[in-house]
Amino acid sequence: MSQDLGLGVCLCLTMAVAAPAPAQDTTPRSHAEMHRLHQDPKAYIAMLEDPGRDAYQRPDQVIAALALRPGEVIADIGSGSGYFTLRLAKSVGETGRVYGVDVDPSMVRYLNRRVRAAGLRNVHVLLAEPDDPLLPEPVDRFLIVDTWHHIENPAGYLDRIRASLEPGGQVIVIDFKKQDLPVGPPPEMKVAREDLIAQMSAGGFRLVQEHTFLPYQYFLVFEAQAG
Repeated sequence: MSQDLGLGVCLCLTMAVAAPAPAQDTTPRSHAEMHRLHQDPKAYIAMLEDPGRDAYQRPDQVIAALALRPGEVIADIGSGSGYFTLRLAKSVGETGRVYGVDVDPSMVRYLNRRVRAAGLRNVHVLLAEPDDPLLPEPVDRFLIVDTWHHIENPAGYLDRIRASLEPGGQVIVIDFKKQDLPVGPPPEMKVAREDLIAQMSAGGFRLVQEHTFLPYQYFLVFEAQAG
């Protein structure tokens, strides 16, 4: 289910991403527990790839809702273990490109091995700076899943996004609702949907579409405002 909010309604990365994506399996965790997981790459990868995640993340529905076209260039920000990166690669085809972008060297190494094992030639894994995704070319879309709430300076990073976004491109943000949930980080770590929309609007982005089929996350699509 999706709701088109039109052009009259007023993404996403960081001038500083403090850590990779948050808890994403079916276990709620405290701030301290999540910090410990971030220090253990093997446990963190197991969490990201937990089969139970599919039940609420609904990756196939997410990819279908994006309606990607062959040949598109996508930046998967906070790509982690590649949960969405590999799915994006299939959707954009051999003529497209997907940049898996992360600030954690252990995630970059793991995803590089995974890409190589899968024989994918349309995926490029980038070790980003906290304040710069270091993209080598403009992209058609940014996909930012369960990462927005780690951004310490959204306004600054939105400038980076605008500079790397093709005209008419989109920034897609999926993140946990700011409430008690059976999955994800504690509420105090989350960014409310309304606050995110306000940050995007202040950064020159308008909300153009919202999908509501995810049980625990908002799924918002933004475009740069003209002028």
